[in-house]
Amino acid sequence: MISAQDWSDAQLLWDFQQMHHEPRPCSVGIGLGSHDLGVADVTVDLYQRGMFPLIVFTGATSRTTEGRMPRGEAEHYRERAIELGVPASAILIEPNARNTGENIQFSRDLLAERGVDASSVLLVSKPYEERRAYATTRKLWPEVEVISASAPMTLSEYVDSIQDPRLVLDMLVGAQQRLLIYPEHGFMISQEIPEPVIAAYDRLRAEGFTSRIVPTG
Repeated sequence: MISAQDWSDAQLLWDFQQMHHEPRPCSVGIGLGSHDLGVADVTVDLYQRGMFPLIVFTGATSRTTEGRMPRGEAEHYRERAIELGVPASAILIEPNARNTGENIQFSRDLLAERGVDASSVLLVSKPYEERRAYATTRKLWPEVEVISASAPMTLSEYVDSIQDPRLVLDMLVGAQQRLLIYPEHGFMISQEIPEPVIAAYDRLRAEGFTSRIVPTG
């Protein structure tokens, strides 16, 4: 049972985890691999609006995606983009990354290998991963300007699209935990987190929304 307080706390996390950046033209768009083909759709929309001339799709498979994306997240994203009208020549794929840090590092290295001078990147992720993607890129690729983007959805719309409310709350809690603990490991920059957000996170953890947290020893 998900209570009214749980939903209120989830909304606080959802709002904080989005960066609320206004998309603008960048050197390259990077679509971060996941279970959600909507990331590819948003990347295509931004490409077709002239926000970047080149797309990198990055991602291998995970336990969440190995069944539905057997050829790898990046490859399935690429296929989706081509279906939607993006020329294959405008897409690079990075098929090996298995976490956000590798998404950024491997995409950076691929662009360097191809001689692409990227001074700015428009990161496309799931809505609740915007801040994590931003913070990770600022740490691992500090010389580029970073804009975060995702599907313009409300929390309730995202829950409807996933059809698993508890999983969505678990994912919100997992994303928030990483924002709290990853800076000390050097995985992302540290960011100020408002006390109401921390309190909401603590309450949701106490209520058992913990399937996506990482062990902390």
